[in-house]
Amino acid sequence: MAAPRVTSGLQRVLLMLKNVHFKSGYHIVASRKQYSTVYDPNEKTFEKILIANRGEIACRIIKTCKKMGIKTVAVHSDVDSSAVHVKMADEAVCVGPAPTSKSYLNMDAIMEAIRKTRAEAVHPGYGFLSENKEFAKRLAAEGVTFIGPDTHAIQAMGDKIESKLIAKNAKVNTIPGFDGVVKDTDQAISIAREIGYPVMIKASAGGGGKGMRIAWNDEETREGFRFSSQEAASSFGDDRLLIEKFIDNPRHIEIQVLADKHGNALWLNERECSIQRRNQKVIEEAPSTFLDPNTRKQMGEQAVSLAKAVKYSSAGTVEFLVDSQRNFYFLEMNTRLQVEHPITECITGLDLVQEMIRIAKGYKLHLKQADIPIKGWAIESRVYAEDPYKSFGLPSIGRLSQYIEPRNLTNVRVDSGIKEGSDISIYYDPMISKLVTYGSTRADALQQMVEALDNYVIRGVTHNISLLREILVHPRFVKGDISTKFLPEVYPDGFKGHQLSDNGRRELLATAACLYVALQLRSRRFLGNQRVSTSHKEQNRWELSLNLDKDTHVVTVFSTGSLFTVELDGKRLNVTSEWNLASALLPVTIDGTQRTMQCLSRDASGNVSLQYLGTVFKIQVLNRKAADLNKHMPEKVPEDSGSILRSPMPGSVVAVSVKPGDMVSEGQEICVIEAMKMQNSMTAARTAKVKTVHCKAGDTVAEGDILIELGMD
Repeated sequence: MAAPRVTSGLQRVLLMLKNVHFKSGYHIVASRKQYSTVYDPNEKTFEKILIANRGEIACRIIKTCKKMGIKTVAVHSDVDSSAVHVKMADEAVCVGPAPTSKSYLNMDAIMEAIRKTRAEAVHPGYGFLSENKEFAKRLAAEGVTFIGPDTHAIQAMGDKIESKLIAKNAKVNTIPGFDGVVKDTDQAISIAREIGYPVMIKASAGGGGKGMRIAWNDEETREGFRFSSQEAASSFGDDRLLIEKFIDNPRHIEIQVLADKHGNALWLNERECSIQRRNQKVIEEAPSTFLDPNTRKQMGEQAVSLAKAVKYSSAGTVEFLVDSQRNFYFLEMNTRLQVEHPITECITGLDLVQEMIRIAKGYKLHLKQADIPIKGWAIESRVYAEDPYKSFGLPSIGRLSQYIEPRNLTNVRVDSGIKEGSDISIYYDPMISKLVTYGSTRADALQQMVEALDNYVIRGVTHNISLLREILVHPRFVKGDISTKFLPEVYPDGFKGHQLSDNGRRELLATAACLYVALQLRSRRFLGNQRVSTSHKEQNRWELSLNLDKDTHVVTVFSTGSLFTVELDGKRLNVTSEWNLASALLPVTIDGTQRTMQCLSRDASGNVSLQYLGTVFKIQVLNRKAADLNKHMPEKVPEDSGSILRSPMPGSVVAVSVKPGDMVSEGQEICVIEAMKMQNSMTAARTAKVKTVHCKAGDTVAEGDILIELGMD
């Protein structure tokens, strides 16, 4: 097997990793297994399981069921009729139209699907009905097994107020706060003042970052209470809120637990989930670079203590906030399979879905705590259809015109529920996939992740690969110096993409110039044969003009077969490649450094979009004559963004606070847009009079649609 390629940039990253000491306290053993599903034909479970979910998690569950010899039933909305999870299942039932309230949250329709298909058990995945005690009760009433904990544990841990009281009684460390439901805005402000700012306002029945706001003063508490209650009602059908002390600059570390119906419980080590935006995780890893063996053991034992306190049985996750002194505080318990469970499977070798099915059938755990290892290191990147340049990720919609997962690389796992041609819509979470890499060390896992991101082809929607890659190679992340404040601290002015060094700029420009020449050379051939030349001598020298970020660069390219020599800014670079212009990937070698780029688009005007080190750069490549003529072309006048408010994302209008003729102040809220169950306040860019209102509450808007026009001050 050929050795993995290591670029010079990665070499610097790996050298940093080599000199960083991580306090895992465990001997790391090399492991190439993601997880093992061992089917024992003598261990009977269920004949048929209905998966009450969609997307990647439904596909993930179906895979294990197939290995265990269990038939599966998929449910779907009408717009998901051709989805991957529907095609994978043995049977499929439509449960309603696109909105989640009428399909994936429609208990009546799902119960009817269970009766129709005679499913013996239901796996809820995560989200939707996975932590809904009423759904679990209805299943029990009809003799259908819920693959998860019983209703008592769901209710106890699903209510953040009750769970905090139970945690205290179980001797679990908890965050100071108000142990009750906040009734109104005035009480919220009173409680916040008593606890002391900053405070966290969050939905009592919530999770996944929805219905959560941080408040640093009375005004933010008032606004946060309003938005959190609205989001909570929309996402969970429960607008109750609680308030607790916000631990500034913490780490978010969670413990995976596994418990059976016979009183046995295990903790399966931790997951580091501190890289977040809007309280939603972006990158996770296992184990954590921060925990020492003693802290890990304490957290694990407290997690198990909490699970036993509510007689928990299934896979569950206890989340903690950890401060700089390794003091840890209970945050919440998720009574379901967690999104990031694959990295735990990678370092333990367990199939958590299989364990959940076994436990639901009544089998005992077949492992003891001493049997749970840490084998290697795993990293998960959540690949989203989002624009990372807008608040670190606002949703994007569209159809995947081209989609190629990097499964050809070693030690790479991709959990996805989409394919080329799939639609990313406004109705559901914009996750494309969970990209997981693993290796014997953190350096190995990190190297594989960077290479996997470079080889991941996603066209048709905006995605967050540029942000993921920049995080992974940032010195702070490499050292393990992270917290939940990582993104705003590293990018205080927002994410701007990869910032080119002088050498990086030369590599990018040289590749763009060589790509132009390769296209010119290809045009000389037809069906692999040289066209009849009209010149006495074949051209092997090109003088080009390249524009990047409003800077013009004069470039000279010499060609000798597949080797190009580029003269640029007083430097000479040698560029080689197979120059397969039909391929989605563009592997090149520049002065011995190997890069995997992608050419996203090119046109007759010389405009080319190249993805380089994760970020897309737009370059114009012209020959010298065309460049001289291009100077006379008129430039497009930019739009007055201060007078026109456009929707930054696709979504629905929740509220419009102004009408034509109203005066608004800079920063004043003028409308609210909801996308993927998250509400976003749109504000005025300047003080002015409202000229035109183009939307109303209930309207569906696309990214870029005009919402409000402002007139003169």
